[in-house]
Amino acid sequence: MENGLLHTEKILADRKTFYIDLKENARGRVVKITEDVGGNRDTIMVPAEILNDFILALQEVKATADQLDY
Repeated sequence: MENGLLHTEKILADRKTFYIDLKENARGRVVKITEDVGGNRDTIMVPAEILNDFILALQEVKATADQLDY
């Protein structure tokens, strides 16, 4: 387990790359989401214990975006 990394995913979208990492440290598990655009990176950390709430919120946003596309 390198630097507490448990799992990683990579998503390519146009000129952006998103990294989604599940990490663990002494305080618990966290999902680190990093956006890389030409070497400039922005990161958010989501505590693993609220991951279900985070995913549900994203699904609600997607549902609204899908409705607006029609």
